[in-house]
Amino acid sequence: MHTNRHQKVARRKQRITHRLRPIAWAAQPLPMYRASNIHYDVSSRTRGLAAGGIGAMHLVAQHTGLVDAIDEDVQVLKRHLPYHESDHVLGIAYNILSGGTCLQDIEQRRQDEGYLDALGAQRIPDPTTAGDFCRRFDAGRLEALQRAINATRVRVWQTQPAAFFDEAFLDADGTLAPTTGACKAGMDIAYDGTWGYHPLLVSLANTAEPLFVINRSGNRPSAEGATARFDEAIALCRTAGFRRVTLRGDTEFMQTTELDRWDREHVRFLFGYDARANVVRFADALPPAAWTPLVRPSAYTVQTTPRARPTDVKAAVIVDRAFKNLRLRAEAVAEFPYRPTACTTTYRMVVVRKNITVEQGDHRLFDEIRYFFYLTNDGTTPAADLVFVANDRCNQENLIDQLKHGVRAMALPVDTLHGNGAYMVMAALAWTLKAWFALVLPVCGRWAERHTAEQQTVLRMEFKTFLQAFLLVPAQVVRTSRRIVFRLLAWNPWQTVLLRAADHLRGPLRC
Repeated sequence: MHTNRHQKVARRKQRITHRLRPIAWAAQPLPMYRASNIHYDVSSRTRGLAAGGIGAMHLVAQHTGLVDAIDEDVQVLKRHLPYHESDHVLGIAYNILSGGTCLQDIEQRRQDEGYLDALGAQRIPDPTTAGDFCRRFDAGRLEALQRAINATRVRVWQTQPAAFFDEAFLDADGTLAPTTGACKAGMDIAYDGTWGYHPLLVSLANTAEPLFVINRSGNRPSAEGATARFDEAIALCRTAGFRRVTLRGDTEFMQTTELDRWDREHVRFLFGYDARANVVRFADALPPAAWTPLVRPSAYTVQTTPRARPTDVKAAVIVDRAFKNLRLRAEAVAEFPYRPTACTTTYRMVVVRKNITVEQGDHRLFDEIRYFFYLTNDGTTPAADLVFVANDRCNQENLIDQLKHGVRAMALPVDTLHGNGAYMVMAALAWTLKAWFALVLPVCGRWAERHTAEQQTVLRMEFKTFLQAFLLVPAQVVRTSRRIVFRLLAWNPWQTVLLRAADHLRGPLRC
């Protein structure tokens, strides 16, 4: 950062630190909120913006080449009067990054003169026009949009250090997107009776980026179309330079007809396998010496003195009302060779045995054994480590939750299958821009260790936290003949990272 900017940030931090310093308070006669005689006025010239971080997100889109990629590859509009495809796509993503939750919130951005000045736009599409743009998508145009985003994604990945490309973990899962609407084409009844759609998500676990978001009818199987998307994701990662690729999925994504091909292509896979009668018999027949206790590592290291556990209110209610309760007593892991019927190669079946006690109230009823199976072509990694790798796939559930409730990518605002699929992709782009913002943060010099920690923290941030830290920061927008200046009006702990990123993003992308 520039010296004068650094000094301003330091002074603001010093002021708030002093203001929040520990004080031995005496009893206060008045509440802390003491403002009175409050007035409002309207500025005649100065323009402000609540989402002061939106300029940095636009810099990310320009810096990575996303704007040009969308306009070159996505052909939806016959004439650009006045908007281009990138204007529509980024308009939806920027609305979400500015705190919007639906298409209607675009109208707030459209009426905000500071927002328009911040993006150098005379006007932006209104909500009706944005919805009409989504409806214009068919399967081919939707594929073109995802290809443009993924081509940009590869360029971002190629800026990363060599260690980044050690291994790519590709996860796949389906999720339900319910709707109360009655006129949405493609909606159907899901397995649990829910009306809506059943999108497929394939993601890169390393960075929690959604590589493919495919909208499907609500009654489609969870793994439908996953094989083709896995193949595309493998090609994408190898184009970027990943030296190893691992596929993960639950039991629904066990593609036994494809395992031999993936194995020949040197793709590691680790899928959950149904506890069918034949594999359960194999597990029951294993000798006691084949089983090793499964010791799970602690989720985190206590940095200070361990605190006493609070009272378990839930357990007390279960006992008081004599509900049935399953209590895990012990876990063990073993393995045996196994060849699925559709395969010609024998693979490694890792099995986890869970000893579960069934209780009712204060009474212990009986113990039962449950098995969980994982099929893999990895012949060297210890079985316990493979279990932990497979369990890490559960983090994709957090990504799905962020896309559904943070970004609200599955709000289903229009009435066509592909139109809602297009909205999902454009809304998920808001999350992708967050990931790219973290990945392009410069890591160098004597502060490299701290910069790396900041980069990982931003990459793993929840969307709401990211908005509060980097986007929803008040700023004055000053337009000059050659520059658009965002003058930040308040300090927060992430301001230095935002300023450092903005300085870096004005330069070219160096792959």
